[in-house]
Amino acid sequence: MTKMVTKKRIGVLMGGFSSERDISIRSGLAIYQSLQELGYNSVLIDVNKDIVNVLKKDKVKIAFLALHGGTGENGAIQGLLEVLGISYTGSGVLASALAMDKEASKKIFSYHGLHVAPFIIVRKAKGKKKDKATSSEAGITGVYTFPDFPNPDFELPWVVKPAAEGSSIGVNIVKEETGLNACLEKTFSLGRRAIVEKFIEGRELHVAVLGDKILGGVEVRPKLEFYNYEAKYTSGLTEYIMPPEVDEETYENTKNMALRAHIAIGCSGATRVDFMVDGNNKPYILEVNTLPGMTTTSLLPKIAGSAGLSFNDLIEEIVRLAVKEKE
Repeated sequence: MTKMVTKKRIGVLMGGFSSERDISIRSGLAIYQSLQELGYNSVLIDVNKDIVNVLKKDKVKIAFLALHGGTGENGAIQGLLEVLGISYTGSGVLASALAMDKEASKKIFSYHGLHVAPFIIVRKAKGKKKDKATSSEAGITGVYTFPDFPNPDFELPWVVKPAAEGSSIGVNIVKEETGLNACLEKTFSLGRRAIVEKFIEGRELHVAVLGDKILGGVEVRPKLEFYNYEAKYTSGLTEYIMPPEVDEETYENTKNMALRAHIAIGCSGATRVDFMVDGNNKPYILEVNTLPGMTTTSLLPKIAGSAGLSFNDLIEEIVRLAVKEKE
């Protein structure tokens, strides 16, 4: 590689408070090791409530975000860094917030003509008084209040997931109508809103975007029921196929949709866009990940490797984009 793109001190921000803390630490350690190998002036920071003082004490000028979920990925830490005048990797405040909120992002994807699975939003009532949407409101927005809501008008099985979590945390598949309420009760432990969407049976494809360019994609075949948290982060539980075993037209269509989704949300840096491709080769976008995992089993490094970028190459390009876009 060429000379370092910056001599400024880089802080690798990892850990944090979300349910994805352990994975974030694994990503952070891998990124920090790479920056050290590349010769960058870097420091490893476990994010806590004293983060502002730590950033000042360590004289961090660029933040390499290895945070996943929660305030590390929903725009909160990005807003803090903006206020402090510290450049950072990945997407900005608004794009981060939109991508983390599955309700908001699905509506944006639909507006831009990107296919999403049929879905409804179910929210938990606040306090003792039921915060019930009127039928006209629900009919327009698809938002209902638990437990007084009709079953979805699309066929089983249904996927139930929190509206704002990552790494498939809290995702469950409901195969019988009678199991929906119990599943929602469990999901509400992770937030006040849940997505209930039609389960799309088919192939799962993940496409990586780096600097508004497609890096490539991977097909994942989990040995478990679906690509859940365990399958993602346990070696040997998922088979990875690169390039995906779909026809060329379907693959190109999926990659094109990934770039359109990245742009529609307003993303920067590296993102990973996840899809289900049904039996008719129609891709349905699941979500955009603005801070993809960077562990040894993570998909972004795998896809980058298939495109000829080593892990160190990928890290340096992400730094380069942060310097270019935010300084």
